[in-house]
Amino acid sequence: MTELLQSPLHAEHVALGASFTAFGPWEMPLKYGSELAEHRAVREAAGLFDLSHMGEVRVRGAQAGEFLDYALISTLSQVKVGKAKYSMIVNKSGGIIDDLITYRLAEDEYLVVPNAGNAKVVAAELASRAEGFDVTVTDESLDTALVAVQGPRAQELLLSLVPDDLAARVTGMPYYAAAPVTVAGVDALVARTGYTGEDGFEVFVPGGKAAAVWGALLHAGAVPAGLAARDSLRLEAGMPLYGNELTLELTPVAAGMPVAAKDCEFVGKEALASAPAPERVLVGLSSSQRRAARAHDLLFDGETLVGEVTSGQHSPTLSRPVALAYVDKRKATPGTALEAEIRGKRYPFEVVSLPFYTRQKG
Repeated sequence: MTELLQSPLHAEHVALGASFTAFGPWEMPLKYGSELAEHRAVREAAGLFDLSHMGEVRVRGAQAGEFLDYALISTLSQVKVGKAKYSMIVNKSGGIIDDLITYRLAEDEYLVVPNAGNAKVVAAELASRAEGFDVTVTDESLDTALVAVQGPRAQELLLSLVPDDLAARVTGMPYYAAAPVTVAGVDALVARTGYTGEDGFEVFVPGGKAAAVWGALLHAGAVPAGLAARDSLRLEAGMPLYGNELTLELTPVAAGMPVAAKDCEFVGKEALASAPAPERVLVGLSSSQRRAARAHDLLFDGETLVGEVTSGQHSPTLSRPVALAYVDKRKATPGTALEAEIRGKRYPFEVVSLPFYTRQKG
């Protein structure tokens, strides 16, 4: 059995009494106490996540933008320096290898951030696709730590650790943007991105410096939160999870991801251009009863099978069951009544608009 990788912050989590779980090739905190309390801390104040299991692949070179236009389904060459873009990497058949965020750090430099379970595959695929381009592709995943502070107080807590002369980089940072900022005395890349549906920041630092940033944010008042809370938060926000809503068997078209009409060639272009309209589409489901549907529970309209749940649980914020599911497109209209078969018994659910939860701005 392969030994699981540990975050540079593993000792910090042990000291906090974390319960651990396997996530891809990593051993990561599932929760520190009450996952419900951790969820609520993010919605009401600020939660602190260790995301060091995520990948970091740096792409440098005169053709960096042109290369990423070819390697990913989006047009990364048009992203402005200091901004980020959500995209996907697919195989030649159009199957989703991963969904990822790419930050443009300079005219000739990008940071690609794949999911934990796919980091090695994405790094290898990018390196393979780089042949013929004037670029270097460097997998920095094991040398980089990523700490996220998320919630209404995230900016306040982060600013308490940032020098006054750099504070404007944080306060003026729009969503899906990034800038170099010193945090708790550590040079970091700070991005206004997240996976919770709240305002927040993700802080990239060298692995050896992570404990200083983590400890300072804890001392400032952020509540440590594990993967359990992260999953319930992203579900409320209607955000897909690779392995659940996104898989190698699905194309971006099937997952509802718009594919840029790019003039340039890119891997999977021909397959995606000729892909038929999907028979099933991703929708949100909710119910007034209390039994939550889970991944792989089947959905029925009368006795007709019309879909399958991909993620589901009781929403701590909304106090009702919510789920994501692929359903026949003729049954995807909000307000459509369906039944979920949960452990052999049928329960009523209704198709609803996504996201389930939207934060109050201002």
